[in-house]
Amino acid sequence: MGVTKRLLALLALPFVSAGALAAVLPADRADAMYHSYSGDGVSIDGPSILLRKKAGNNWSFSANYYVDTISGASIDVRATASPYKEERTETSVGVDYVHNKTSMAMSYTNSSENDFEANSVYFGVSQDFFGDLTTLSMSYSRGEDDVGRRGDASFAEEAQRQKLGVGLTQVLTKNLIVGINAENVSDEGYLNNPYRAIRYRDADSARGFSFMTEVYPQTRVSNAFSVNANYYLPYRASLYSDMRYYTDTWGIEAGNAKFGYIHTFGDDWILDFHVRYYQQDQADFYQDLFSRPDEYNFMARDKELSTYQSVSTGFKVTYEWQFSSQRIVEKSSVNLEYDYMKFDYDNFRDVTDDAPVGEEALFGFSANVIRLYLSVWY
Repeated sequence: MGVTKRLLALLALPFVSAGALAAVLPADRADAMYHSYSGDGVSIDGPSILLRKKAGNNWSFSANYYVDTISGASIDVRATASPYKEERTETSVGVDYVHNKTSMAMSYTNSSENDFEANSVYFGVSQDFFGDLTTLSMSYSRGEDDVGRRGDASFAEEAQRQKLGVGLTQVLTKNLIVGINAENVSDEGYLNNPYRAIRYRDADSARGFSFMTEVYPQTRVSNAFSVNANYYLPYRASLYSDMRYYTDTWGIEAGNAKFGYIHTFGDDWILDFHVRYYQQDQADFYQDLFSRPDEYNFMARDKELSTYQSVSTGFKVTYEWQFSSQRIVEKSSVNLEYDYMKFDYDNFRDVTDDAPVGEEALFGFSANVIRLYLSVWY
């Protein structure tokens, strides 16, 4: 629970299914991945295994096992607690079905930690139109979370999450594909982190401030809209971009833009270079320093709810081996991905800094993300 969901999602990206489904079954393949994240005093690493297998011409089944070993102490933990170590395991099973120009996908996922349990189901459907130049996709997912707290057996909270998505992918020319996507997420229940705290001025404290547990609203509705494009160049290369806008009922507005370039070398090598910029405004009930405890009905000091920007740059290199289609293994590839991420916060201060209360240095940190995985098609 102490590590952001955004970082965990980034580590899992190579194994995440695309949002816009096409009326083609996924290929039979096996993937083995090692992932690593290090930043803000936190280290996350572990393996993941994904298997896909067709059954006839219409069905495909998949299973994924994913592990995160999390250790260290982020700035929130360094301010209020001691370093910790925990493990998160995630298992999922899925099925894809294709009939003519229609494809459907269903999956179930369980994510488990020593203080957190999440179960979710997903259903998606897509339809090709106009000579397969247009694809309309829709998806729905629902999750149930059980939230605990280390060292407190009496603490037990719940949260429910729903997500609706719709997307349209259009082949505009022989070189250009454009996608438009919209997403609505509804959360209800215990939505804050039981380990995070707000700080407030306290003249009786030697530090000049004290901490108390954050208090969040029990509902949150968010909407996101994105546009992505892929342009294929005449020399076996392509340019791609993705732009996204996000807003929610907590007052957060955010936007990001990603641009990338893919280039092939010979028949075996593929290089991908990309850069991403993200910016968000704070939640309505966020402050770095409150005047007193219980100053407002809702109070938060989670840096992910503050105003901040991040820039990431990275690359992916792939080497493929092609085999005869008559062999058990048709082809394989080894993939290395690396991203460097830089976060700068406009109104979240480093409370470990030796400075007057409210005048501490603004916080910022960098992180490194590495993913190495082997894929085998059979």
